[in-house]
Amino acid sequence: MGSTEDRRVRRGWRRPLVAVLGATVIAATMTACTSTATPVAASTKSTIPPSAFSDTTGLTPTTVTVGNVSTLTAGLFTGADVGTKAYAAYVNSHGGIDGRKILVDSYDDTYAGAPNKQYTQEAIDKDFAMVGSFSLQDNFGGTVLAANPGVPNVTVSLDPATADLVNSFSPSPVANGSPLGPLAYFKDKFPDTVAHAGALIADQPSAIAQWDSQRGAMEHVGYHIVYDPQFDITTTDFNQYVIEMRNAGVKILFIQQMPQNYAAAVVRALNLQDFHPVVVLGASTYSEELVPNSGGAAAIDGEYLEQGYALYLGEDAASIPAVNTFLTWVQNVSPGFKPDLFTLFGWLSCELFAQALQAAGPHPNRGSVLQALRGITSFTGGNLLGPVNPAAKTPSNCYILGQIVGGRFQRLDTPPIDGPTHGYRCDLPFYYLPSS
Repeated sequence: MGSTEDRRVRRGWRRPLVAVLGATVIAATMTACTSTATPVAASTKSTIPPSAFSDTTGLTPTTVTVGNVSTLTAGLFTGADVGTKAYAAYVNSHGGIDGRKILVDSYDDTYAGAPNKQYTQEAIDKDFAMVGSFSLQDNFGGTVLAANPGVPNVTVSLDPATADLVNSFSPSPVANGSPLGPLAYFKDKFPDTVAHAGALIADQPSAIAQWDSQRGAMEHVGYHIVYDPQFDITTTDFNQYVIEMRNAGVKILFIQQMPQNYAAAVVRALNLQDFHPVVVLGASTYSEELVPNSGGAAAIDGEYLEQGYALYLGEDAASIPAVNTFLTWVQNVSPGFKPDLFTLFGWLSCELFAQALQAAGPHPNRGSVLQALRGITSFTGGNLLGPVNPAAKTPSNCYILGQIVGGRFQRLDTPPIDGPTHGYRCDLPFYYLPSS
């Protein structure tokens, strides 16, 4: 990999508080609200600054250095940094891109806005592109990126304005809406539950915005929500919520946006109260720790999963080569590290960047890479996720279904992985919430 600079600002953080904040961010990652109700195509319409086509900052004949500004303090989003470095190491093991190895400069914003802005500026001044960053403070760095439209930013951004920048490209775009396919599936499978749906929502703006989008999609296909309270992010005991949802008549419970520690607490409460609605989990919940933290297989077997990603923690390794490659290189760069959603985001971001760098030819510059990114209209990361359009910033309508059986996630009712949709269901469109 070569040497990596790791800039950290030491502060008096209290780990429990940071852990709670981190869990809240996890809940926001999947469908953080954007500023638009329809696909964004601005990145294909604006002019790349002419100066970008002569800008080779961070580039040498043998290396290309990229910057990653993430929250590493307390391990919040260490996965984003690890995933970015893992894909870089994988590419470098094959000779790099046109003989250039990808080096990653790591910057820790310590979950604070000023360092995020400072380090984004440092990276822009020193590194060729921003790749794989992840932070709830990315709106601060976003102001710097907005002032430097000739610098590629290939990352999953939570901040809507940063995600919408003409120089921002995501391997997993988000939008103000939700795929209809999973909702229709559960409606057809459990028709008597549709009039009695429930959810639990963290009392944070991103989670509330996500629920507004999901609720709009649910109502669009005929669900009736009878219970959807907001809970404080410090909540660890969900027994009272379970009692209330039982009294409200909930028959199907959607907790896709919950991180695993909250979802596990809900499952424990459901079992304690001997209340067993259909439970639907999501990508934020998919974790190696969910089953043990829920009380073991007997406590959670039978619960359902829907997400727009493969079972990248290993269940799909035998059938999707990219899963095994992802897991292998994560362990190569960080032995013993348990990958998470942010690790996948970092990996996919670096893969998207590498694809654009390759397309830019043997003599790239920032402008030619931005131009190449605008030409990438379909991206799957080797089928690690359903097809998205990074250039137009449009998400995928494709998804997989799963169920926990014997304490392990396994696929359910999904097409053959060697088929035309590569194991994803792409049966209904993505629903965009109408503008108010």
